Amino acid sequence: MLSELSEWFWQERLWFPEGLGWADLEDRDGRVYAKGRDLWAALPIALVFLIIRQIFERTVATPLASLLGVKETVRLKAPHNPFLESYYCKVTKNPTQHSVAGLCKQTGYSERQVQRWFRRRRNQDRPSLLKKFREASWRFTFYLLAFIAGLASLIDKPWLYDTKEMWQGFPVLTLLPSQYWYYMIELGFYGSLLLSVASDVKRKDFKEHIIHHVATILLISFSWCVNYIRAGTLIMLVHDSSDYFLESAKMFNYAGWRNACNYIFIVFAAVFIVTRLIIFPFWIIYWTWVYPVTVYPPFFGYYFFNGLLMILQCLHIFWAVLIIRIALRFLTNNEKVDDDRSDKDETDESEEDEEEADDKKHAKKNGPVQNGFTVHNNNHRKTE
Repeated sequence: MLSELSEWFWQERLWFPEGLGWADLEDRDGRVYAKGRDLWAALPIALVFLIIRQIFERTVATPLASLLGVKETVRLKAPHNPFLESYYCKVTKNPTQHSVAGLCKQTGYSERQVQRWFRRRRNQDRPSLLKKFREASWRFTFYLLAFIAGLASLIDKPWLYDTKEMWQGFPVLTLLPSQYWYYMIELGFYGSLLLSVASDVKRKDFKEHIIHHVATILLISFSWCVNYIRAGTLIMLVHDSSDYFLESAKMFNYAGWRNACNYIFIVFAAVFIVTRLIIFPFWIIYWTWVYPVTVYPPFFGYYFFNGLLMILQCLHIFWAVLIIRIALRFLTNNEKVDDDRSDKDETDESEEDEEEADDKKHAKKNGPVQNGFTVHNNNHRKTE
């Protein structure tokens, strides 16, 4: 059954225009072509990236964070309470007012004590600024180096300047060493992001990022198998051209460098709009959607490849709306830039300030507090 499924999956009419097939991509006369089995190399590369990331975050990102003033915040812990812990893990992290009243009866806590417990418990699960900084610095480093490497590998290629050259001689296009490593490293990196998504900071657009990573991996893999490599390298270059600006803006945001963060974000917004909303649809997609049908009849692979590009373009539009809204808010009101895509959470400082202010307020009203809860003296006199 597996043999029949494999035979159906790799049938030439799904992957190639009529009259072309796998035989056209057999190595001959010293010319090397991309093979589907080459993609297995991306798996160990992804694992290597995970190891390098751990080393980088400890030896580079953490000292850099300290240099920029980003420190690990010590948060107040919620007192141990098995019943509330079970409710927090199994039912909800944000109980309603009615639920709080029920929890008060079952624990003997006051309403304020229950609310305080859940607030502190949620705060324990929130990633620290240092963790966010480490992740942003890792992605910044990769995206910057990937963009430089991609540009260096394409700077002398004719299809960078004349996109019609992407299809010159297709599908019999010789594989260059620079293209091989560009593909494997990009595929390995996105594979590592997918493997680490469970432990990374969970963002508001978590689902969109998963869709983006999966679509990107499918796009890179498919374009490799059918020798759409020239188009693939251009797509990867366009995507790498703006992401390192966003990650650097986040790094300065976590460090509290407001002006640097704001102005870098504006540069990122401009580059993102130009590359993702202008160059990508009107330059890349045009030459993968409109022009190829003048060279060969459409086939399944043609529709599948361009379908993945359209998924990416929809995500670009979704993110562009958020980015433009942030940029306009800054330009018109001079507000602090906050990335609505991922970093709209309360900061550590605001949470601790709120705790302290709340403690002082209730200390005046109810007497001293201990570990966040009021200490009752049972009407004993001070001298007792």
